Amino acid sequence: MPSSDASPIASAELLAIGAELLVGETRDTNSGDLARSLTDLGVDVRRMTQLPDELDTIAEAITAALGRVDLVVTSGGLGPTPDDLTREGIAAALREQPAVDPVLEAWLRDLWARRGLPFSNVNLKQAWLIPSASAMANPNGTAPGWWVETGASVIIALPGPPRELLPMWRDVALPRLRARGLGLDRAVVTLRLTGIGESAVVDLVGQDVLESVNPRLATYARPDSVDLRVSATGDGSQGAHERVAQAVAALSPRLDAYVFARDEDDWLAALGSRLGARRVATIEVGTGGHLAQLLGSAPFLVRAEVRGPGDATGDPDPVDLATQVRVLSGAEIGVAVVARESGDDMRAEVGLDIEGRVERASHVIFRGGEIGRRRSANAGAAELWRRLGD
Repeated sequence: MPSSDASPIASAELLAIGAELLVGETRDTNSGDLARSLTDLGVDVRRMTQLPDELDTIAEAITAALGRVDLVVTSGGLGPTPDDLTREGIAAALREQPAVDPVLEAWLRDLWARRGLPFSNVNLKQAWLIPSASAMANPNGTAPGWWVETGASVIIALPGPPRELLPMWRDVALPRLRARGLGLDRAVVTLRLTGIGESAVVDLVGQDVLESVNPRLATYARPDSVDLRVSATGDGSQGAHERVAQAVAALSPRLDAYVFARDEDDWLAALGSRLGARRVATIEVGTGGHLAQLLGSAPFLVRAEVRGPGDATGDPDPVDLATQVRVLSGAEIGVAVVARESGDDMRAEVGLDIEGRVERASHVIFRGGEIGRRRSANAGAAELWRRLGD
């Protein structure tokens, strides 16, 4: 282990290795899980790259990454076959020679012996180490990971299967990284917005604010919201949480009307906080049942009726439907959404009956089809949230 005065690891790159990732046979979920874990710990993940099983490509990517960041994490390529080349790539990048480690060899041979299987020398590469590497135990597979220290940087090589990678990352790699010194003073708040598009958020917040470096703001279009992520790092003059709090306070006059939740909260949490003990019943026409899917696990939902466009006779009035479903269910609140195709878009008519007080709203929903149906359901949830706040 390095001395305690080593600089904390502040930046990282993730390299996912395997030809199967590049031809679409396997989806790389590992990089997203690792990036989320590192970001939460105050590490800036600069790049996530997928690489083929080619020795020169792997070695070049590792060399380049070491010139940019403090931590390089690889996933995959630790198997016993000739196309598993992560170990060779690390060795080539560091100009070190791998050799069989006797302790790892004994561990591998014991695994095979316990199963009553013959041990093939092909497996010996899984017992390799280079001088700057130490092994990370893998109780869920036959590929030990590598912990490599090179100058001020660290390389971590993890196996590809998530059932092996995630426990090794959580139980072995992260404790060593924390002991090494991990992350900066960092804080993040995500504001979840409804009733406004991503480009409108940019206009409302201002391009100059979005281009700020610390705090940093970024927008993300989600299926049920537009998220505005506010992150900051602390320095000697101001802490990260204080920077984020000041930025959110400055945005509040412009965004409060649209912010229905923060961080991991969703529509269930947002509505639940405003409903109190009141119960809700819903009916939807032409939405494909997306409102029921959105609220289906909510304890406040007592009835969810779904009708297709052909199930409705005439031109159903959403307010009448909201009252009908409220009375029929005995709930305090009825919500109805009627969605109709309108050219390339959709029109969503929302009716609310809140303890006898009725409200109506109409929305033109950008895009038709499945996207339009889902957005129509979101419009119903958003109208209920908004009216409950009046």
